Amino acid sequence: MTAHARRIVRQKLSDEPNAGLAADVIAGLSAHPKQLPPKYFYDAAGSELFEQITQQPEYYPTRSELEILDAHAGDIAKLIPEGAALIEFGSGSTRKARLLLRELRTLGAYVPVDISGEYLHQETAALRQDFPQLNVVPVEADFTKPFSLPESIAALPRAGFFPGSTLGNFEPHEASAFLRHAGEMVGANGVLILGVDLVKAPELLHAAYNDAAGVTAQFNRNLLVRLNRELGADFDLSAFAHHAFYNAHKSRIEMHLVSARRQRVRIDGASFQFRAGETIHTECSYKYSVDSLRCLARGTGWDPLDVWTDAAGYFSVHALRRSDEV
Repeated sequence: MTAHARRIVRQKLSDEPNAGLAADVIAGLSAHPKQLPPKYFYDAAGSELFEQITQQPEYYPTRSELEILDAHAGDIAKLIPEGAALIEFGSGSTRKARLLLRELRTLGAYVPVDISGEYLHQETAALRQDFPQLNVVPVEADFTKPFSLPESIAALPRAGFFPGSTLGNFEPHEASAFLRHAGEMVGANGVLILGVDLVKAPELLHAAYNDAAGVTAQFNRNLLVRLNRELGADFDLSAFAHHAFYNAHKSRIEMHLVSARRQRVRIDGASFQFRAGETIHTECSYKYSVDSLRCLARGTGWDPLDVWTDAAGYFSVHALRRSDEV
């Protein structure tokens, strides 16, 4: 698409409700190679599909992290100040947070932050029913960008919770930026509990992102369903195949949608050409070692406090404290 056409599309979409989504999609599909931000996976349907992924036998990260949190929730809770606001970045399902909330009996507030408003409020309602004494303060926001916390928690000490190895979905410079952003949100001496997937055998990684039931493939293509629904795009889902593989050189899983044939896709007046075999890069999932994560943390203003792993050594949960020197 030409620069002139992009300007027209941006002008046309500037006042529409999905302007942010549209701008990111236009920019991503105009790039070489084509790409889409993974945060847009998580509409209501995408969030539900991701929960199904976590239940697949090949997908070890959720089981491994739950094992860690179940075994060490009490130890983690001791690091979070009494009366604190616990801010969960990209909360999605609250299944992991619940393991901590059961131990945090003096918590001042739980603040789930998520881009999917419908799913966020659904989870909030369930939490309020199951934890009637808990002050739940949901925030509908893109946690990768600056956002405001509610006035009601302004005076509380803060802690962050970022499970699921979502940090791995960021490019290294983006991961650094997020950790600095999280540090600003929790403040000096604030704590961050961070879940990170570990480097392991490529065959285990490949299987986790290519489940036999095809749920991950459905999750990947649901991004196109969303663009068709919300932006009036005309993606033919049958013409795009899920492809995920481990890039050992970059220590990351890459997830793509592969065009099965030469085709053109239209999005509200813009059009994009695809060659047969051309891909849209939809997600990366970087894998860390314990040492490489700690090095990243130190470089972004955090002091490592503790780390826990599951019995198989597949996953890690880190406790970090915001350096008082920042």
